[in-house]
Formats: sequence, structure tokens, C-alpha cells
Amino acid sequence: MAAMHALLSGFAPIWILTGIGYAAGRSGLLGEQAEPVLGRFVFHVAMPAALFTMVSGSRPAAFAHPAMVAFAAGTALVSVLGYAAGRRFFGRKRAEAAVSGMASGYVNSANLGIPVAVHVLGDASFVAQVILFQVLLVSPVVLTLLDSGTQRGGSAADGLRRMLTMPVRNPVIMASLLGVAVSAAGWRLPTAVTHACDVLGAAAVPTALVTLGLSLCGGPAGRGHPSAPDGTGRVTGRTEVGVAVALKTLVQPLAAFLVAGPLLRLPGHQVLAVVLCSALPTAQNAYLYAREYGLDTGLARNSVVASTVVSMGTLSFAAWALGPSH
Repeated sequence: MAAMHALLSGFAPIWILTGIGYAAGRSGLLGEQAEPVLGRFVFHVAMPAALFTMVSGSRPAAFAHPAMVAFAAGTALVSVLGYAAGRRFFGRKRAEAAVSGMASGYVNSANLGIPVAVHVLGDASFVAQVILFQVLLVSPVVLTLLDSGTQRGGSAADGLRRMLTMPVRNPVIMASLLGVAVSAAGWRLPTAVTHACDVLGAAAVPTALVTLGLSLCGGPAGRGHPSAPDGTGRVTGRTEVGVAVALKTLVQPLAAFLVAGPLLRLPGHQVLAVVLCSALPTAQNAYLYAREYGLDTGLARNSVVASTVVSMGTLSFAAWALGPSH
């Protein structure tokens, strides 16, 4: 009962804020440009502030924990499978296949993972490590694929130049790198600066969820962005979404369990933490990245919504099967 209450407490803000965005979109309250404007605000302003605050106060050495090996293995497996499925079976080009991989393996660790971990596990220390892993390792890989996949023409030298300068051009990566630098140097920033970043970063998740709700109204970005590199503007099929959701909610936690349990033989509470975090639904970041790079947002958007519904069952099962009573 306590685990179910924790899940409902974690899911409620997601549904409420997404519903607010959908209602605002249907009513036209925020105007036709609300989705792209809010999306750019999150990607270029609020999210970098949140990431800088989080990373600058972290200790990346926590990645050495054996439980992170299990989580990373599951994430790598399903992300590669999602990318390969997008390329081979659904005809996606490199950038859109990167979104497929992200939809399959990038978990909603912040606004859902933290409340679930606090109520089910008793603390959110492992979720904090998961967040850092995704921010510092997974996101740069995905963004590199997105950047190179949306590049039109140019020589090999131009491609190399774009790759080397991407941290400067991409606010998400730049904020993360600045945070690492501050953390490694042991600096303590002025209170006014950290407070401003905290306040601004706090707007990232709710604004992203409202933006996701706006996209559910069936606007152009939801049906396939007109500036998508392949020029198809196609609607994402149910099979493609189903594959991404199955990888995210079933294969990823199963792979993490096999590595954490039979392979590494971690203690039961660590196995539970790894499986719970791996079973979290797709993060809304997948949708934001696809929108920012002018790609078809259908797969990312629908995967976020569908995996959030399915994960209510998988998370409940994981908490029951691996919880202290078992």
C-alpha cells in the first residue's frame, strides 16, 4: 500500500501539469507559438540552470558504485537496441534513430524517480547518481548524434569542427561541463548566483511537462516537424512506439536485474534500487531534444506518455517482487 501511494504521489504532478498544457493548447490560451517558445526556454535557459546547479554540487566519483554498473549496462543495451531498431526496421536516419534510442533508455529520474525512491527505498542517493550518469554521459552522446545527424552537407573538416565546438554551442552540455569544473575545483559560488540558478532551474521540469501537454493537441510539431531532415513529416506508427515502450519498461529493468542480481550478486536493496530506476518511464527530455533539433516529435512524445502509463504497473510489480517482504 505504501509503495502504491508513493507511485501515485510521483505520477500525479506529471499527469496534472501535462493536462494543464493540453488544456491550454486546446483553448488557445497561450497562442500558436507557445510550444516552440516554451520548448526553447526549457532547452536553452531553465534546463542548463538546473543541470549546472545539480552537477556543481555533486561528486562524480559515485559512478564507481557497482550498482551503477548494472544500471549503465541496462541503459546501454536498450539504447543501442532502440537506435538499431529505428535505423533497421523503421527507416530512421541517424538523428531520429538517436531519439529512438533515447526514448528506449533515458529514464525520468528527476521528477518521478526521486519521489518513488524516497518512499520505496527510503532515500534518493542512488537516483542522484542516475541523474548524473544521464546528464554527464548519456546526454552528450545523444546530443552528438543529433548534432551530426542534422548537419546538412559540409566537408569532413566541417563535421569535426562542429563536433569539437558542440559543447560551446549546446547549452545543456556547456552547463554540465561548467558544473563539473566548479565541482572539481571545489569552488563555492556566491549565494545570489546559486539561488538564481535554483529558482530558474526549478522551472525546467514543470515547463517541460506543460510543453509536452501542448504537443498532445496535434499541432505541427506533434505530427512531424516540417523541417525534419528526411522531409517525410510522417506520423509515428504504433508499432514503433510499442517497441520503444517495451524496451523501456520491460527489457531495461530485466537487463538491469540480471546484471545486478545473478551476475554481480548485489545486496537485495541495491538490486531493488537498480530495477526501480531502470523501470522508470521515458523522460520528457527525449521530446524536448527532438523538438529542439527540428525532428519528428511523435515517437518521443508518444513514448513518454505511453511508458508513463505502463510503468505504473512495472514499478508496482518491481516494488512488490523485490521489496523487503520478499
